[in-house]
Amino acid sequence: MSNETGAVPSPESRIHGCLLGGALGDSLGYAVEFDPIEEIRRRFGAAGLRDFAALDGGTHFSDDTQMTLYTVDGIVEALEWANSGVGADANACVWLAYLRWLDTQGVSVPESAPRPQPRWIDGQEVLRHRRAPGNACLSGLATGEMGTAARPVNPDSKGCGTVMRSAPFGLVPHIPADSVYKLSSDAASLTHGHPSARQSAGAFSLLIHFLVQGSGLAEAAQAALARAQADDEAAPELRERLDAAVRLAGEARSGTVLGPEDLVRELGEGWVAEEALAVGLYAVLATAPQADGDGPSDPVAHFKAAIAVAINHSGDSDSTGSIAGNILGAYYGVACLPADWLEALEAPEVIRGMASQLVAVTSG
Repeated sequence: MSNETGAVPSPESRIHGCLLGGALGDSLGYAVEFDPIEEIRRRFGAAGLRDFAALDGGTHFSDDTQMTLYTVDGIVEALEWANSGVGADANACVWLAYLRWLDTQGVSVPESAPRPQPRWIDGQEVLRHRRAPGNACLSGLATGEMGTAARPVNPDSKGCGTVMRSAPFGLVPHIPADSVYKLSSDAASLTHGHPSARQSAGAFSLLIHFLVQGSGLAEAAQAALARAQADDEAAPELRERLDAAVRLAGEARSGTVLGPEDLVRELGEGWVAEEALAVGLYAVLATAPQADGDGPSDPVAHFKAAIAVAINHSGDSDSTGSIAGNILGAYYGVACLPADWLEALEAPEVIRGMASQLVAVTSG
């Protein structure tokens, strides 16, 4: 199925688009992550931050992109083993990747923890910076214990550190939707134990999966929502937030657009998993092109409009921006990425390098 461009993006374009799009949303949002909307408006005007050109000193991507790339690396290693005919525990590979990310943050683990062998990603100096990493991600990995759904570390944690790193699971082709959901939710258990944290990650990865398979934005959102609702242990707050995001986006397309204050009141600030997913999803759906020609008329305009909604609020702007960027990059492929934004992006060669590795192990 083609998207609004009339073209069907290649798997390679979707993978590169998803990872680069997430990094763009993350980077623009990171510039205002801890600012209330009043401060954002004071700095950038009534419309808020809408373009990299407004950032005189540039910006960086945050731990969201760092951990997303390490998720890619864990998946790539598992697939490398599989392609060579050796079975590997995918979640263990992701855990070892996250332990290597933890090392880039200067956090040590107990002597009993594994010492994973370094890989290409670990030599990228740009990733060896602390960019406001989530406490649960740090503390969960620092235990040196591999958390599971049955025995999670941080059992009450539901921060967005699970959902913001989980898009790559949806980029792996030729695996069933239920497997995508399980891989993603199991990986969330490595750092967060609350059901909503795990299920939000699973639902997000599933949304990316459906887009890569050719579903439309609304169709993929409804399918991910249905899967979340079908989970026997589904956290009610996840179902409520996703349902509200889809409903309010429909109202926005009829002319009732949420302002930043209303967005936070209705969907949350994004610091916890289900809120971050809801805000990012709302931003994408509320700004989508419409059949009557109202709204953005091309993928780049849609991308810019969605990121503006996703980051301009008094909440976790980098995570909500990252999620929106992941979604649209997976949907449109690289066609939606603004060329001038890519020029301003930090270390695009590292992101493209990881995208190319994922393409290599999932094609041919």
